[in-house]
Amino acid sequence: MIRNALTVGAWTLGSRVLGFARDILIAALLGAGPAADAFFVALRLPNLFRRLFGEGAFSAAFIPAYTGLLSHEGEGPARRLAEEITAIMVVFLFVLMALGMIFMPAVLDALAPGFRAEPSKFALAVHLSRITFPYLWLICLCALFAGVLNARGHFAAASAAPILFNVSIIASLFILHGNGTRVPEALAYGVVISGIVQFAMLGRALAKAGTPLRLRMPRLTPAAVIVLRRLGPGLIGAGVTQLNLTVDTIIASLLPNGTVSVLYYADRVNQLPLGVIGAALGTVLLPSLSRHFRRNETLQAQGALNRAFEFALLLTLPGAAALGAIGLPIMRTLFAHGAFSDADAARSAAALAAYAFGLPAFVLVKLFAPGFFARGDTKTPVKIGLAAVALNLALNLILMHPLQQVGIALSTSIAAWFNVAMLAILLRRHGGFAPDRRLVGRVIRIVIASAAMAIMLVALRATPLMHLPGSLALIGLIGLGICGFGAIGLGIGAFRVAEVRSMLRRPAKGGAALDGVKG
Repeated sequence: MIRNALTVGAWTLGSRVLGFARDILIAALLGAGPAADAFFVALRLPNLFRRLFGEGAFSAAFIPAYTGLLSHEGEGPARRLAEEITAIMVVFLFVLMALGMIFMPAVLDALAPGFRAEPSKFALAVHLSRITFPYLWLICLCALFAGVLNARGHFAAASAAPILFNVSIIASLFILHGNGTRVPEALAYGVVISGIVQFAMLGRALAKAGTPLRLRMPRLTPAAVIVLRRLGPGLIGAGVTQLNLTVDTIIASLLPNGTVSVLYYADRVNQLPLGVIGAALGTVLLPSLSRHFRRNETLQAQGALNRAFEFALLLTLPGAAALGAIGLPIMRTLFAHGAFSDADAARSAAALAAYAFGLPAFVLVKLFAPGFFARGDTKTPVKIGLAAVALNLALNLILMHPLQQVGIALSTSIAAWFNVAMLAILLRRHGGFAPDRRLVGRVIRIVIASAAMAIMLVALRATPLMHLPGSLALIGLIGLGICGFGAIGLGIGAFRVAEVRSMLRRPAKGGAALDGVKG
């Protein structure tokens, strides 16, 4: 399971690196002004659906059903279910896309109510949103293709697809903007082009895997109805983080110009470990847990969740501590170029520290939610998720004026920790989560090592290291932080080199990967 997560994470890391290149270009060209705010709001809706479907609700509803049919009834019924869901989604999403484009001003009144105060900014946001909205239709179908591939143990193609998102936008900036298209419009067209390219690549991957899907007439068969019933609640249960970020956008639109943008850039940095670790572990954990629960292998399911929990914290806790300690050098080095000022970088760094506080929680939500979904329980995460969204909204309204963008980010982090705590308590009560002695001991040691590393990084910021030119100071801080955490962690037993090597080692030729999932 960890090896498969590393496969997903490696491709996701490549996508995130390209994403940073994309965002550096956008920051240099647009800064954190009205045009940037308009584009990021236009990107929020299709991006919300991409994250909900690609990393959450659709996988939670579809993969257990598809895996069950594949295991018990064979290839034919499983493929038929995938084709039935494809047909339903093609029609439903097309209608949703058409309505969204027609009524986009009303949609933006809900998503960014503060934009109405500036007619030119609101008009640009509507125009860009209409360009990007077809991406919603394409990327949700891509999520279905990716779900089929993941359920069959083919993780690489689905994980590589987001790279095409960033490549398309960067290419559009150079080609379209270079030929006279305005920057915001070039970016919006790049979003749509990326959806077309991803759709084509994943369709080809399905054909190569021997499971091409043909388009049927939409029919609500019993198996399809089960998936659709789970899909609605799963949109909230698996996508609480994204819903909270959408609430952040709504509140940020009511604050001064640039607030949407500085929050976006802070979230992008925070999303690096969240996407690489959380999405990767969540992607491979759900099929694994689904198989264990179908075989009544409770102890194996608990063990898989414990090791995923341990591995996630080993990477996210030091990452969160580092983002909080050196957020300002990170934001200055990455984005303080061209139209993006030092003041914008400082505002983003403050928001990044608040987001980093919730980083481990954002990742753990992606681990605990599959524990419910694998059992077919989508109601419990939904109830907890709704409570978390309500808490986030209440805290936003309380903190938005005294703390500005920091209050918005901090509200999201607190809501994420509430979500994790409730999921863990209820999952343990139902027997899906049973922390073993190793997990408890390791978590305590990881917390100690991460805190020590953060103190070291704060101290290093006051040394001559920070006078090095360009990005060398940041590279030095990151390198010393990694070495410091590694040395302290090894010394107190937060992890062992032999265990990490065992996770990375591929199975012997002809052998199966852990849990029977293909590598």
